[in-house]
Amino acid sequence: MDKIIVYVDDADHAQQLLAPLAAKEPASQRHWVLVACAPRMTHRVSKWVSHSARESWRNKWADKLFAQIIPGAGLQPSQVTTVLAKIPLAELTEQLQSQTQQACGRPAQVLDARKPRMGTEAQIGVNSSAERPSPPSSWPGVLGSLLTGCSTLWALALD
Repeated sequence: MDKIIVYVDDADHAQQLLAPLAAKEPASQRHWVLVACAPRMTHRVSKWVSHSARESWRNKWADKLFAQIIPGAGLQPSQVTTVLAKIPLAELTEQLQSQTQQACGRPAQVLDARKPRMGTEAQIGVNSSAERPSPPSSWPGVLGSLLTGCSTLWALALD
């Protein structure tokens, strides 16, 4: 049985990526390990919310995410294991890979199905050895600054 480790943080985005993969082969040949990557909270949250309340919120958030993804992507609940990421993803990937090595004798595929952040290109790829895309261009920021400076000079010239 092939294992696939999938990192998710948005149900709609993950369903779009997982549905074609789930329909590709029979469900009995694959086991999915869905890893929920909860949104980061600012360091100032600790002033107002206890650690147990934050952990409770993360668990509820992950349960809601899994409840949307599993049926929406056409995955069989018996073929899915859910995990909430509480440690850095590199360490978690090593742990999951070692468990897979012991159980199956070969490493699992890794799929990053997290929603890309604004201003960055999609970093979705199968296997952790995939090349990283180049960083986004800084031209939009430079162009915006240049236009703002020109409009300021123009406003001063008209006065």
